[in-house]
Amino acid sequence: MTDLLMKLGPKQRKGSKPRCHWLTHGSAEQVAVRLTRLIGPWGYVSARDHWMPEGFENTEEAELHKAPRLLDEKIGRQLRDWWLAVISSRPKTPNFDIASTCIVTGNGGSRPGLLLVEAKAHSKELNDAETGKRLATRATANSRSNHDRIGECIKGAALDLTKETGMDWSLSRDRNYQMANRFAWSWKLTELGFPVILVYLGFLNAKEMRRDKTQKPYANHAEWETHVKAHSRPLFPETVWDKSWTLHGQSFILLI
Repeated sequence: MTDLLMKLGPKQRKGSKPRCHWLTHGSAEQVAVRLTRLIGPWGYVSARDHWMPEGFENTEEAELHKAPRLLDEKIGRQLRDWWLAVISSRPKTPNFDIASTCIVTGNGGSRPGLLLVEAKAHSKELNDAETGKRLATRATANSRSNHDRIGECIKGAALDLTKETGMDWSLSRDRNYQMANRFAWSWKLTELGFPVILVYLGFLNAKEMRRDKTQKPYANHAEWETHVKAHSRPLFPETVWDKSWTLHGQSFILLI
């Protein structure tokens, strides 16, 4: 166990990061069973599917614009060009803690789609990740252009989600940024023809992450669910969670 953890960086060996690698560690059959438990009865993962990371062997997390194991390269380029106004030599887009191909059940049938997982292990982790991303005064012109484009992408997703669901969505680049971009990317995938299951995964009893009263590991599912819903409340109604919606004819499933 220690030898496997040593494959991660010193700051990556605690909290949600190593637990995601444990979740995807083992035979394809073992991993498929674990991932299916996250999404049943909304879908399933088989041993023939592909996921990132791959345990402790391939520890790279998924940036969907460059994840050919999960998406065709043409789709990856479409995602990159939608999100970024200026393409650098090494463009960065949101990375998911776990991403996997899967079968999504819904809309009267079963279709190949994507499972996307955002994972946390303690009360402060979600809050820290959600700090609004504001542009530094010394940012380059390219950075400012990308900053503006990202804002437009998230706003566009919110407008369409409001139209498609009949509920008020307020996704914003400048408020709860990480959650906003996770939902915007999930929305975009449905527009490109993919059903999506987005899971907010809370790991319980990560005792090594306890830091006085400001940083506590989650003791049970109720604590995690309450925290996620409180944090998502400025962005969309709580009733969005744990349901299957239809966007662009595709299943859009949001789970805690």
